[in-house]
Amino acid sequence: MFFFCLTSTLENHQKDKPSAKELRELIRRIGLGEEEALVSLYERTKSAVYGFALSISKNHADAEEIMQDTFLAVDANAERYQPVGSPMAWILTITRNLAYGRLRQAKREAPVEELPEEGAAPIFQEQTENRMVLEAALQTLKEEERQIVMLHAVSGLRHREVAAIMGMSLSGVLSKYHRALAKLQKQLGGMA
Repeated sequence: MFFFCLTSTLENHQKDKPSAKELRELIRRIGLGEEEALVSLYERTKSAVYGFALSISKNHADAEEIMQDTFLAVDANAERYQPVGSPMAWILTITRNLAYGRLRQAKREAPVEELPEEGAAPIFQEQTENRMVLEAALQTLKEEERQIVMLHAVSGLRHREVAAIMGMSLSGVLSKYHRALAKLQKQLGGMA
């Protein structure tokens, strides 16, 4: 049942995804300095960018910051964008680079030992049961598998585009994607 919820959620998300032509036009307009185009691009792609950033950072606050930095970088680099390939792949490549850069920086700045403050309570975020179950299932995947699922199933990129972003062969991406789906089906099927 939960696997059905996952696939139906992913199918609904892909119906709403903007076309490559629409995204190219928005990026062109951003390059010309049109603020409304940046707002429109943000609204149409923020969930894919956030989801991909979260799959790398595994932290909601960091994913939010990476998402914001991504759109700032898109704004700063839009006039140099070459409309070859997928514009969503270009945006998500920026996201990936920023996320890994943030992880490298965090490793350099990490304190030796960090104790929680006395009386500090964890941040509570209200989430639906299905979302929590899906997030838990996604955490059982290896990092590469999770990123491939997010890029293909959630962001709607083709497997070839995912392979280019991940720096992997197409067959490697397909293999890991199908393995990840089997793991998710097994994990979610066991919870029903």
